[in-house]
Amino acid sequence: MKVVLDKAFPLAASADLAWQLMQDIEAVAGCMPGAKVTERIDDTHYKGTITVRLGPATMSFKGDIEVLGLDAAARSLHLAGKGTDATGGSAATMDLNASVRSTGDASCELTGKSEVTMSGKAAALGGRLMGPVSEQMLKQFVANFSAQLAAASAQRAAAASPAPTEGGDDPATATAGAALAPVPAAPPKNAELNGLAFAWAVFRDWLRGLFSRKTA
Repeated sequence: MKVVLDKAFPLAASADLAWQLMQDIEAVAGCMPGAKVTERIDDTHYKGTITVRLGPATMSFKGDIEVLGLDAAARSLHLAGKGTDATGGSAATMDLNASVRSTGDASCELTGKSEVTMSGKAAALGGRLMGPVSEQMLKQFVANFSAQLAAASAQRAAAASPAPTEGGDDPATATAGAALAPVPAAPPKNAELNGLAFAWAVFRDWLRGLFSRKTA
């Protein structure tokens, strides 16, 4: 079963800052609910896990992530991932193209197109819910990504503020150094994907669509 998502989201941060964060694969993976990079093999190959909790049951996938393309001029990233669950009864693959486009001095747009294919028990259980659940996962990913950008922006603003200097240090030099500081990669607090929360979000969206069709 395959689901294709093609979305764009506004971000309250400069395109340069968003692009710098997007190049940090560990940080980007940490923004996806329930996912994390467990091993960095080299600059383009990683190993990771994703854990999904559905009430009392938990399903864990282990797999590989490969960076297929990284274009600094276009601020675009191409990733591919594949994995299987602990029992080997389910498998998933993902192909993701993401890019950052400037919309102002302190704003930008994150666009992404992903193709997710699932097979085995996961596909059989997901059925028609796979599309709506994928939408909810993407929304949480963007919320976590935005939170990291906000933290990075606040840290840089504080670091760039003029501070008392000793020994004739040049404040401009300190400000320039702060502007080049790396984006912090603090992981989001939610370590697992909560299936019950997603089920409620999917059911709510389904109700909205049902009533919209009745009143049309």
